[in-house]
Amino acid sequence: MQLQFLGAAGTVTGSCYLLDTANTRIMVDCGMFQGPKEIRERNYGKILAPPGSVDFLLLTHAHIDHSGLIPKFVRYGFRGKIITTAPTVELCEVLLPDSGHIQEMEVERKNRKNRRANKAMIEPVYDVRDAYNSLSSFSPVSYDEIVQLTPEIGVRFVDAGHILGSAMIELWVKEGNDEIKLVFSGDIGRKDQPLIKDPSIISQADYVVMESTYGNRMHEQNEDEMELLHEAIWETYKKGGNLIIPAFAVERTQDLLYHLSLLAEAKRMPPMAIYIDSPLSTAATAVFQHSQAYFDQETLDLIKRSGNPINLPGIRFTKTAEESKSLNNVSGAIVISASGMCEAGRIRHHLKYNLWRPESTVLFVGYQPPGTLGRLILDGEKTVRIFGDEIAVRADVRSIDGYSAHADQAELMEWVRGFQIPPREIFVVHGEPDSSNALAGLIRAELGFNATVPTWRQTVNLIAASAADPLRTVYASLSSKLRNLLDCDLPQSQREEIIRRMTDLETYLDEGLKKTG
Repeated sequence: MQLQFLGAAGTVTGSCYLLDTANTRIMVDCGMFQGPKEIRERNYGKILAPPGSVDFLLLTHAHIDHSGLIPKFVRYGFRGKIITTAPTVELCEVLLPDSGHIQEMEVERKNRKNRRANKAMIEPVYDVRDAYNSLSSFSPVSYDEIVQLTPEIGVRFVDAGHILGSAMIELWVKEGNDEIKLVFSGDIGRKDQPLIKDPSIISQADYVVMESTYGNRMHEQNEDEMELLHEAIWETYKKGGNLIIPAFAVERTQDLLYHLSLLAEAKRMPPMAIYIDSPLSTAATAVFQHSQAYFDQETLDLIKRSGNPINLPGIRFTKTAEESKSLNNVSGAIVISASGMCEAGRIRHHLKYNLWRPESTVLFVGYQPPGTLGRLILDGEKTVRIFGDEIAVRADVRSIDGYSAHADQAELMEWVRGFQIPPREIFVVHGEPDSSNALAGLIRAELGFNATVPTWRQTVNLIAASAADPLRTVYASLSSKLRNLLDCDLPQSQREEIIRRMTDLETYLDEGLKKTG
């Protein structure tokens, strides 16, 4: 059995992993590459796994860096099922056609330049029609349900606590008399996020493919993110400017609506108009509004008490381009718009008309990968280029780290500690190199687990536990249990008994080492 890393290896984006078993080929995620130009160019290249050779595509969640190349994959020959949770199916029905539209618009813009420079025309990665055509391949499953893909392969999706419908994937593969269990973490969420449930803990796996977006850092703010939002709102209101919030259409926009609703309920909001200027965010919010079965208990209690918190009275959802353009002339408003990384969508227009205004504020509430417009602004660039124009950055630029839907380093380590028996290998992916290497090093140093950072297109062989060196397996298990014991408040008599037995083992090992010379 082999596993190949076709994306999110050495980068945060482009999640894609190919599992080859004796008789079946399974792809996990089929994400779009985002960020620097040399990374984005991979989207235009040849698909590294012939689509027609893949039997199943398992999707962890709807974010474009995990799902965004599905229409291209289907267009070029994939005919199997795309298996994922029901909310992810609905969100992809919104996100993928929008992504196709973005591809068309981006290529149209590039081809205008190419035409003027007498260069060859280029084709979009895929178009809106391709996106709609791919949707018929989706097949929804429920959380915690074991689905048999074949007689030898079972799969289960469990809640990842990242966005609505996000999942970790457990795969059981039988080959002969052996069975190997793989876990794909997807994007691991944080505890106590608005609306959704906490990430699942998985106790056993032979091999783990886990993300490392925040593998080398902690979320900075100790203050409540809602209080930081409240502060940014009032300070912008006092200056008379606009509060521009680039936000992912899925989850982040709804989190903001949740907190704005709580502030309004507590009568802590100034008289500022609130606009959701993103057709994508509007459509995604509609999915949330009928997905209460996936909400956490705190949100369900709030709904019983005072209604759905993302149905904020008085909020204005713009629909047409004309409505969006009219916001160029407003002051004293809150404008939430996509995309969250400022790479596309209406947010770029709002930045063009507000970045140069010292009375305005740009508030980032999500991760900004290197090379994106959002990262340039956040890193303190004095001017940025938007639609070919140089725009001075004079607005107040802020970031609320607490809104991140990604677990930080401590939370990732807490998730790894959930494995009661050390996995044979943990492959650390979905992170910038510094982040992935830092997390892998910490896992090795603190937990003693095998952890490596694969490279793009690398292939590894997966071996069943029965074929492994039994001494190494026992060593890994014993090390894990001893670490857990150190964190326990054991009675003194039990501590003394453990020490006695360990001393006997140490003496036995010393004798064995002497015999080996």
